[in-house]
Amino acid sequence: MKKFLSLLFMSLILVVLAACGSSSDESSSDKGEDTNEIKVGASSSPHAEILEEAKPLLEEEGITLTIAEYQDYVLPNQDLANGEIDANYFQHKPYLRDQIKEFGYDFVSLGGVHLEPMGVYSKNIKSIEDIPDGTEVIISRSVPDHGRILSMFEAEGLIKLDEEVDKVSATVDDIVENPKNLTFSPDVDAAVLPEVYESDENALVAINTNYALEAGLVPTEDAVFVEGEESPYVNLVAARSEDEDNEALNTLVDILQSDEIQSFIEENYDGAIVPAAQE
Repeated sequence: MKKFLSLLFMSLILVVLAACGSSSDESSSDKGEDTNEIKVGASSSPHAEILEEAKPLLEEEGITLTIAEYQDYVLPNQDLANGEIDANYFQHKPYLRDQIKEFGYDFVSLGGVHLEPMGVYSKNIKSIEDIPDGTEVIISRSVPDHGRILSMFEAEGLIKLDEEVDKVSATVDDIVENPKNLTFSPDVDAAVLPEVYESDENALVAINTNYALEAGLVPTEDAVFVEGEESPYVNLVAARSEDEDNEALNTLVDILQSDEIQSFIEENYDGAIVPAAQE
């Protein structure tokens, strides 16, 4: 009996040791595999769509991409700062700069990908010449967009901004000439602007292109006027500063700037999205 118990005890020890060895081997094997998995936050359209097109090209490089879609401009940077995502692709450089200044984010741009010329829309107003005196202009509450929108109105001769003010940072208070007495209302969330366009038929509504596309609007066809291609508002991939040299994230940017993806942008968005391989 004692011999049997002794043999049983030894067998149990061998099983435990074997299990530990197997677990250790599997752990070592797992650690030795570089899965190169990255998670990138993006606006649903067009950013997430462009990332989907880049997925198979990343897979060829051994990189697995997970896309987290967002419907606003606040959470993608919060989640990047908190480590919920590895990078984001939804914002332009002036917005990134203001976010860093306001919240102290330690972010960097890894590279620009495309430009989304902003459009000004109206249900009833079909051309610049048809804009009545006193028309309300409804714009996003996002301050970094204000200078951009006001510069568009100045380019069309509808207002004049103070020459001493940086156009990117201009506000409604910097308007020095307003011959049509336009009223600018900068108090609407960007995501709600398409709904405002549908409900306020006599207003001019400046809508960010990603939200315009989601609402079925084509800037080159439906807008009263659109932003010029000389715009500095190139959409970019942002990451935490500690990941500036991350190989997988930089490969992502290289692919987004590649001829294949830039051609995809040209062919699929009818001028609403303009390739911009370099910032």
